[in-house]
Amino acid sequence: MVVSAGSLRSDHGVVMPHRWTPEGVVVEADFTGAHLYHLAAAGCVLNDVYREAGRLGLHIDGVRVCASGGFDTSTWASTGVEYDVEVAASADDAEIDRLITIVDDVAEIPKALRVGTTVVRSP
Repeated sequence: MVVSAGSLRSDHGVVMPHRWTPEGVVVEADFTGAHLYHLAAAGCVLNDVYREAGRLGLHIDGVRVCASGGFDTSTWASTGVEYDVEVAASADDAEIDRLITIVDDVAEIPKALRVGTTVVRSP
């Protein structure tokens, strides 16, 4: 599962509008519950790279986030989500590493997944 934007934007997949990139974000994912679960984490990380870069005064040329993970098929509990972030920017490696560390700390969906939640059907 991959989401990408800017100079790292893929040329195949579904294009979704995006507030920080005029050409949108490309989503490469199968439409299954598991892929959507991973898409939520990856999409949040991509958004937060742009948001936090703006806060830090960094110009971002492109972002690509790949997310994957598994599920225990007897309970469908996630066995974890792993993601990788690639950032194209004029910033040096230390600034990009700092940005990614901040994003890992503040990204809302990964934070929510780390804590867990209750899901119930409405009556």
